[in-house]
Amino acid sequence: MTTSITREEALSLLKKYNKEPFHLFHAFTVEGVMKWFAQDMGYGEEAGYWGLAGLLHDVDFECYPEEHCKRAPGLLAEIQAGEDLTHSVCSHGYGICSDVEPTHTMEKILFATDELTGLIGAAVKMRPSKSVMDLEVSSLKKKFKDKKFAAGCSRDIIRQGAEMLGWELDELFSKTIEAMKSCEESVQEQMKAD
Repeated sequence: MTTSITREEALSLLKKYNKEPFHLFHAFTVEGVMKWFAQDMGYGEEAGYWGLAGLLHDVDFECYPEEHCKRAPGLLAEIQAGEDLTHSVCSHGYGICSDVEPTHTMEKILFATDELTGLIGAAVKMRPSKSVMDLEVSSLKKKFKDKKFAAGCSRDIIRQGAEMLGWELDELFSKTIEAMKSCEESVQEQMKAD
């Protein structure tokens, strides 16, 4: 999986359609998480592509929330995104707002971690440190079981993502926490730069 699109082109497209700091923060976080997973899963040479899929996965959400994943192909065409990247972006909404099924390992990880990064982000905000660096899996599991906590983060989608990958929830939680640790500082720096 490769793309000729540069990160600058992807970022410019993202910022054209996303102005809310929360959405940019989420995009940068998922980008960093996907790059970490590319290395962890033995796809290091594709880390740039995995990152771009993460960066652009919600490109249409802020402007077109009712048409999420349906508007994405048209927006991605503005930067001549190929079919691979368009498929990857649209597949993260599978069964929710898209009928594009995640087939590649990368797409399954994007599907599984998208909601989970939101849940972890919400858990981090409640911590005295305001950092993922001291977040334990056991603490995240408690938040996961509390349906009132970050109620907008679908536990069913997170479970479905783990199943797609053939992982236990603990493995998905542990790896995603590690992935978020790897990019926490760079995400904060990017947010300051904007």
